[in-house]
Amino acid sequence: MRKLFIASTLIFWLAVAGFWASRLWFAAPVAEGIQETTPDAHYTPAELAAHNHEDDCWMVIDGLVYDFTTYLPQHPTPPEMLLVWCGKEATQAFRTKTKGRPHSPYAMRLLPQYHIGELHEQ
Repeated sequence: MRKLFIASTLIFWLAVAGFWASRLWFAAPVAEGIQETTPDAHYTPAELAAHNHEDDCWMVIDGLVYDFTTYLPQHPTPPEMLLVWCGKEATQAFRTKTKGRPHSPYAMRLLPQYHIGELHEQ
């Protein structure tokens, strides 16, 4: 019985250590993860502002333009939380979730697939 307890405890802690190790090794860097893809498209603030509704939602995070139109229904919060940032610069809102909490490494890894270009002031 004692051997069973020791073996199961050992297996449990190995599983916990493996979980945390995988999170550390595969977590996206907070700042660098955003710049993984670089489409050549350049957009102006006026072009960005035209994409400001639920059926066409673009945002700028750290100077890069993202099209989150298809992501809105998948976001964990109601779409209204994101809609206020459509067509706007949303870096601070993304970094703090507008409540002082950063987004997860998972959210950082999602960004490159929605990246469509860069914002240029002209």
